[in-house]
Amino acid sequence: MSVQHSADSITSKLSALGVSIPDAPAPLAAYVGYVRVGNLVTVSGQLPMQDGALQQTGLLGKDVSIEQGRAAAKLCAINILAQVKAACDGDIEKIERCVRLGGFVASTPDFHDHPQIINGASEFMAEALGAKGSHARAAVGVAALPLNASVEIEATFTVAD
Repeated sequence: MSVQHSADSITSKLSALGVSIPDAPAPLAAYVGYVRVGNLVTVSGQLPMQDGALQQTGLLGKDVSIEQGRAAAKLCAINILAQVKAACDGDIEKIERCVRLGGFVASTPDFHDHPQIINGASEFMAEALGAKGSHARAAVGVAALPLNASVEIEATFTVAD
């Protein structure tokens, strides 16, 4: 028996976007993918991983276009939702609000469009979560990221019991 979701459910919005949430990616080092304390879920930095492989490497302003960087940020956001779904025992509908995204962009010193890159994640959150996706944010340029990733994004959410 399949579960019916209303048109404004997160599941329905993701389906309309053609996005399926994967299993939460495993951490790459000595940390956990998320920590849940009460109704607050903090998600560790997520890389643009898909099917266990890093999808985007290099520096913005040198190796990576703005379009590629935005796509990498969206993939990070999909992985963030995978972590939150895991924190909610598989029920993504428990998301109440995306509170904050922290975006890191590996870039050359003369690259200044970090906000445009992290918009790939912010816009996806708005599409996937509707009003629940509106969040505070930081977009920071860095010299390098783990595995030579071009983008990494962390997040904080509130969720229902």
